[in-house]
Amino acid sequence: MAHRRQEDISRREMLAGLASSAAVVGLPLAEGSAADAPPQRKLKVLVAGAHPDDPELSAGGTIARYTDLGHEVVCLYLTRGEVGKLNEPKTPEETGKIRSAECEKACVILKARPLFAGQVDASTEVNSERCAAFLKLIDAVKPDVVFTHWPIDPHRDHRTTSLLVYDAWFKAAKKFELFYFEVKAGPQTQLFRPTLYVDITTTEDRKKQACFVHSHGEQVYTGWTDLMNRFRGLECRCKFAEAFVHLPRGAADSLP
Repeated sequence: MAHRRQEDISRREMLAGLASSAAVVGLPLAEGSAADAPPQRKLKVLVAGAHPDDPELSAGGTIARYTDLGHEVVCLYLTRGEVGKLNEPKTPEETGKIRSAECEKACVILKARPLFAGQVDASTEVNSERCAAFLKLIDAVKPDVVFTHWPIDPHRDHRTTSLLVYDAWFKAAKKFELFYFEVKAGPQTQLFRPTLYVDITTTEDRKKQACFVHSHGEQVYTGWTDLMNRFRGLECRCKFAEAFVHLPRGAADSLP
């Protein structure tokens, strides 16, 4: 497609272009797309979030579509949510155990595998040691596709996760495809302009189930996530959708 100013591209043209990109990337973005056929090869997908529930709230429907297609998905949690609010007072260690168990239950619902990076909620760091440890984790998974937080976010743990993933992507010579997701559009994920949409109409209920096992998951889902799913669905003309920003690897992009 020739380069044109964004205002010169009609909404219909934009959505058609996104649907076309969906088939190339291999994401199940549209009903009847090539991505709904049995996979020619098994992809390894990693979804990196700062806290328990971040991968599920942001990409749970996409995770379910990947696993339904036979691909392998790992949910990587930077922390165990040690300072998260529970219904009754707990120590950080107790809270971390409870929320880790919630991650495991959510991953069973989504047919994904949980993995923990070992940092501490509200005390996350980006330094040479942390970057090396994070790169080692990602290298062990050998992902084809990685999803993580949008880097412009008031929540420091979200920014930390995003920076660690970006550093690993860069040091790994950009050998995996990198996509950013949104959490709470507005108060957290800011200036987010999607380049790809995933139609999650068929997996939205499982996403909801996975989110509801988390502490306050129902509250967050009802107050924010459901509205985002519906709004992104309106943008790409389906009932529910998740939105992502793809970070190109270069001029000659090669997508899985």
